[in-house]
Amino acid sequence: MSVWRTPIALGTDAISGDTWGMEQQILFPFAEYWWFYGGFTALVLAVLALDLGVLHREPRVQTLRESATWSAAWVVFALLVGLGLWQYAHWRLPQVPALAGADHAALADTVGMEYLAGYVVEKALAVDNIFVIAMVFAYFRIPAHLQHRVLFYGIIGALLFRALFIALGAVLLQYQWIVLAAGAFLILTGVKMAIVGDGNADPGRNPLLRLLRRLMPITPELHGQSFAVRVDGRWMATPLLLCLALVEFSDIIFAIDSVPAIFALTDEPLIVFTSNICAILGLRAMYFLLAGVMDRFHLLKYGLALILVFVGLKMVWLNDAFGGKFPIVWSLGIIGGILAAAILASLWIRPRQSAATAPAITDSAK
Repeated sequence: MSVWRTPIALGTDAISGDTWGMEQQILFPFAEYWWFYGGFTALVLAVLALDLGVLHREPRVQTLRESATWSAAWVVFALLVGLGLWQYAHWRLPQVPALAGADHAALADTVGMEYLAGYVVEKALAVDNIFVIAMVFAYFRIPAHLQHRVLFYGIIGALLFRALFIALGAVLLQYQWIVLAAGAFLILTGVKMAIVGDGNADPGRNPLLRLLRRLMPITPELHGQSFAVRVDGRWMATPLLLCLALVEFSDIIFAIDSVPAIFALTDEPLIVFTSNICAILGLRAMYFLLAGVMDRFHLLKYGLALILVFVGLKMVWLNDAFGGKFPIVWSLGIIGGILAAAILASLWIRPRQSAATAPAITDSAK
């Protein structure tokens, strides 16, 4: 069974800035950098505890201004993480004996750009997930002041599932046949998104929801912010718990796309982990910022579909065509260009009257 490897760093490409010249090794192996994973995870959990335990202890409607502020704060947090990783790579890589003679500055710059590219891809794909979450909230008629709680616990679950998916990806994507299969899957997913999309998905027909309704008693109405309540001496789930389950399920489905997509940009699990988690942390604030205006970006799904096709092509063809690694600078430029074009085209071209619009996030349905 052949193992996937990409070239690294005895020289630097004058056009792309990418490195080349010796067989790839993982720059930040888990066995040596477990403390980084642990410290980063502890920081994330501390920030989330501050968020729910102090700043959002009581259920309330999050204003547009507050959502914009939090969205900006999470972006700044993600950029600071990337900056710290880039600076650390500049300091640490020259001290690694196995990289003696390598272009350490170019390697560190590649680390920074791969992190940024991974973050942009995950953030972009999260926009499609926002539309699905909005439909789930609308289906269960979850009022706006309770949506923050569902999204908070949804993100906790997403962090756990993403960590599991990234660990599996780091192991499985060492093998070239799995890389090719994952790339083909991303291409097919991108084509399906462009042709079919998921705007007509009905949460009520989700198989997980049907299973939960068979396995547990469920109250017909909400009970505040409780996920389960005791009625006539027995515990019953509330619609809020079913909503949370579908939010988690939707993130698992999207992780199947997004995790391989980031591994198409870098084979460093540490970069995949940090960029993925930082993008997820801002999902809640981005939802409240964008869910009510998703219909104005009606062409964005075609941009996301094209990005999936592009990263799939990187895995099945472009990396090999460019000597083992498609230039990360070019990847970042292509991804950014596709997103910018899709957003501008959405603002320039009006949607047709029949185009589906995102469900509102107001408190109208109680």
